[in-house]
Amino acid sequence: MPLFVSLVNWTDQGVRNAKDTVKRAEAFSAAAEKMGCKVHTFVWTVGPYDLVAIIEAPNDQVYSSLALSLARLGNTRTVSMRAYTKGEMEHIVQAIQ
Repeated sequence: MPLFVSLVNWTDQGVRNAKDTVKRAEAFSAAAEKMGCKVHTFVWTVGPYDLVAIIEAPNDQVYSSLALSLARLGNTRTVSMRAYTKGEMEHIVQAIQ
């Protein structure tokens, strides 16, 4: 299953509800699981992003639905990137001509 890295920022609403961030992360993980996804990790960060998550999803469409479901809640905005495992990257570079 593809991996995605999500760089997450709180919105003004998310900051106002910062005390709930751990509960929100747990709820997101449960929702992700119901959609066939797995949240590998959530880490809260200092710097340009408030959180970073690594999520495994069956495909791009399911991941996009999950990300949009999160955005609808109004607490966060995300930047998402498709990520590759070492094995996937080995296959990619083998195809270089």
